[in-house]
Parts: sequence; structure tokens; C-alpha cells
Amino acid sequence: MKEQRKQKEYEELGFRDDFMFGKVMEDRELCREVLECLLQRPVGELTEVQTQREFKYVSDGKPIRLDVYSEDSESVIYDAEMQNLNNKTVEYHQLPLRSRFYQSAIDADCMNKGDSYKKLPESNVIFICTFDPYKKGLSKYTFRERCDEDSEIVLGDKTTKVFYNCTYRGKDLPKDLKSLYEYVETGMAETDLTRKIDSAVEEGRKNEIWRSQYMKEMTIRVE
Repeated sequence: MKEQRKQKEYEELGFRDDFMFGKVMEDRELCREVLECLLQRPVGELTEVQTQREFKYVSDGKPIRLDVYSEDSESVIYDAEMQNLNNKTVEYHQLPLRSRFYQSAIDADCMNKGDSYKKLPESNVIFICTFDPYKKGLSKYTFRERCDEDSEIVLGDKTTKVFYNCTYRGKDLPKDLKSLYEYVETGMAETDLTRKIDSAVEEGRKNEIWRSQYMKEMTIRVE
């Protein structure tokens, strides 16, 4: 069913809004710096960044559109998703199952007939949430497959799913990640990275091509 929805004015868009998030993250160097801040480890030079990348393998299958799909020089894949509640419940968004579906689409896209499973790359599915996705008060929730009978045994399937809780205000966060969380929540830029993001957002608001794309996408949504 198509319904008319009130949307933000283009000039009001910030980094936490899907459209602006995707556009700003098209800058490979900025995207790499954001990923490094989130993961708290080095990320190789990004050789590919695609926003709104769509996967659909059968004509009547459910399509998937990833916010920001990237790959680094070591062939490690990153899918970064900005997630707002949009006046719905946490349960409505089904993030655990969505992360499973996204991971499966990424894996299928990497494999051709006859390929060895060794070809599957390391991949990271990342949700940057403007709410606490598991309501447990943690700064983030990282999931890797482990054995129920012996938690020291890791499956080793080279996949990681991380859900970031940008509402977290504990003192144990690294300074750069704390600042990124605060920027997502308040728009206050206090570090080199968040100032770079904020500058990119300000420039993006002046981009008439992006404005036209936004207006076209947001006029009518299919629920």
C-alpha cells in the first residue's frame, strides 16, 4: 500500500538519516575512518564503496538494499547500516534476522559455481543504532559463532555482526567512539573525525543533485 508520509526537509538531514549517511560515506577515506572508529582497529584502503547496493537472486525473491557496502585492499567486506526506530518498536525492525539475511546475500554474491568455500571473505555486518537494540544497556553488541558446549571453540566462519548503541553514555568508551556516538545523537562535532563528517554533511545539504534524488525517493514510500 502506498501512503504519503511527512519527511524531513532536505536541509534538515543529518548523518543519522539514511540518505545523508549513504551519500557522505561515498567518500572512501571518510568511510574508512568511520569504520576504523567503530571497529577500533585498522581498516585497509577501501577499493570499493557502494551505497544502496541491491541484491536480488530470483525474480520473485525479497530484494535487499544495503546502506553502505565496502571492501578493503585485503578483500574484507563491510556492510554499514544506519538504523533509526522511525516511530516503530525495536522488535518491529527484526535486526537479528535482518543481519542474517544481509550476511547470506553478501556470501552468495561472493561465490560462483564451482568455487571453493575458501573464497568466502571475512565480512562485517554493522548496524549503527540510534537506540539500544537489545535493551541491555551495553555500548555495543558483537556476535561471532561459538560452540554451546565449549565457548572457547569459535566456529571460524569469518563473519561478525555488530550492533552499536549510540545512546550509550558510559565512561568506558574510547574517546573517538564516544564522540561519534554523541555526534550521531546530537550533531555536536568535537573531534577531527566528527568535524570531517559534519563538514561533509554541510556540503551535502548544498548539493542540488543529491537534493533532487532525495525528493524523488522520499515523495512516496511503499510500506
